[in-house]
Amino acid sequence: MAASKVAAALKQLLPAELPPSLQSRSGSLYSVLSRYPKDGVGQHVHQIRWNTKGIADSYWLITRTKLKLEGQHGKVWGKLVWRGKTINIREVRIPGGLKYDWKQGASRGKPQGTQAAATTLS
Repeated sequence: MAASKVAAALKQLLPAELPPSLQSRSGSLYSVLSRYPKDGVGQHVHQIRWNTKGIADSYWLITRTKLKLEGQHGKVWGKLVWRGKTINIREVRIPGGLKYDWKQGASRGKPQGTQAAATTLS
């Protein structure tokens, strides 16, 4: 009985959702990396379009950043891991920082809802 009272009290103290700086949102490469300490060095990021194309377990490992204008522009270097295999041994400059939407973490392939919709249409 006491444990349920403690859990109820904790629910009242904790916010319903994470603050914007801690939410996993998409955006330009620079805006995503600017949310992390050291401007995202050591983070894994991927382009959102990789998920819709069915490309799984792919990401850039960020090794160096030079962000400008509070994370709106900059230069980013990293190592590409493509479908679980490291492609670049040396760091290279990452293209498409403003052109595509990016998200933290590795790509997961096609979302579950897309596969179900495709089978019902066939």
